[in-house]
Amino acid sequence: MSDEKNRAVAEAILPLVGGAANIRSVAHCMTRLRLGLADRSLVDTEALRALPAVLGTVEDDTYQIVLGPAAVAGVTAQLRGLLEAPDAPVGPEGPAGPGAAAPTAEDLAGRGERLRAEARARNATPVKLALRRIANIFVPLIPALIGCGIVAGLSGALANLGWAPALVTALGPVSAGFMSLIAVFVGYNTAKEFGGTPVLGGAVASVIVYAGVAKVEAFGHHLTPGQGGVVGALGAALLAVHLERWTRRLVPAALDVLVTPTVTVLLGGLAALFGLMFVAGEVSTAIGHGATWLLAHGGLLAGLVLGGLFLPLVMLGLHQALIPIHTTLIQQQGSTVLLPILAMAGAGQVGCAVAVYLRLRHNASLRATIRSALPAGLLGIGEPLVYGVTLPLGRPFVTACVGGAAGGAFVGVAGQLGSAVGSTAIGPSGWALFPLLAGPHGLLASAAVYAGGLLTGYLAGFLATWFFGFTRETLAEFNAAAASDGSPA
Repeated sequence: MSDEKNRAVAEAILPLVGGAANIRSVAHCMTRLRLGLADRSLVDTEALRALPAVLGTVEDDTYQIVLGPAAVAGVTAQLRGLLEAPDAPVGPEGPAGPGAAAPTAEDLAGRGERLRAEARARNATPVKLALRRIANIFVPLIPALIGCGIVAGLSGALANLGWAPALVTALGPVSAGFMSLIAVFVGYNTAKEFGGTPVLGGAVASVIVYAGVAKVEAFGHHLTPGQGGVVGALGAALLAVHLERWTRRLVPAALDVLVTPTVTVLLGGLAALFGLMFVAGEVSTAIGHGATWLLAHGGLLAGLVLGGLFLPLVMLGLHQALIPIHTTLIQQQGSTVLLPILAMAGAGQVGCAVAVYLRLRHNASLRATIRSALPAGLLGIGEPLVYGVTLPLGRPFVTACVGGAAGGAFVGVAGQLGSAVGSTAIGPSGWALFPLLAGPHGLLASAAVYAGGLLTGYLAGFLATWFFGFTRETLAEFNAAAASDGSPA
């Protein structure tokens, strides 16, 4: 998307979220613009969703506007520019919401909002808030993981073909450099998220990846550079935050600038060397062995459970616990074998949405919603389909999960048979995951397994919804309501 189009989208969004004065923070992840707002009652959600560039909205700890991977970074940059401009709109203005939708579509949108609000309220528990903060540490790393993952895939393809050996050699450090230092970035973001000095968190975490740790002996063994990985970096940086706060409370202000950083790095670094690296190394090793064992011995069951329950986990906020696990597997093994299975949940949603589209053939408004949301769903952006179609309808959400379970089982069985498929990065899903696939038999074999899983998820989600997604009364109600409103057949 060009800068002009990105600016136009940003200019359309700004008044609908309450203007510049209502925005406290602006950030983005892979697909969503994340806004910290002073007063959410000023947001015109209906008008936002009517914008062609907006694929959906999500209310969480931040107000999130789904724009898709192609647009989100550009729109975020343009919005920041608008906020810095002296003539930025300071209050709600601009076009009112769209014209009244057909009754059934409006009912579904309202029901989706209520369900989302209920899920958000359930997610406001200490454990889930802690998981959300951990997610905030890793989400900013996703663009680098994706870029390095694709470069690694390109390097592997060239090496397998025997082409450009000099380029393959050069691509090695390009793809692996970030992963070799990811602990530093995790430490930096951890300290930032939990209120410490970010560079001190990064400094303490950097001990883990320093080559000289190989000379240090702890618990009867010499340490290995990188031992403990992101788990150790997370623990070391959290310790650094607490050490910094403790020292700052005790040290006179005149000595703070010298004593606090020194104590934080000294005690935090020693704790990392003589405790955290060993413990975190054992945890990281267990994660790797556990994932490998799970697919090798229980691929079918693992695929059914993970693929079928992933969307409910997302709604409960528990999926965020998987982010450090994905990152650990990528750091250890070069890819995470869990993500391709979890991605099947989106395939079930797509198949379900197609069945809803064909079953409710008289409901023009809902069919229009599905047509606009399907391309995003194919690329792994599931919010528009989940909150606009399947979840408000009730049964179709369950049948969509059945499709995800079937697709997950397909990928899981392939892993059990020796054709495990992994992803070299986290973030993308659906068709967007193809460039990041990896496996023991090369990219083509991995792509074939993943494509088979997607097709299985599409088909199972479609069939489950077609035959079990509606009661006779519900089917008659949604078609009759639209027909009585004058919608075309």
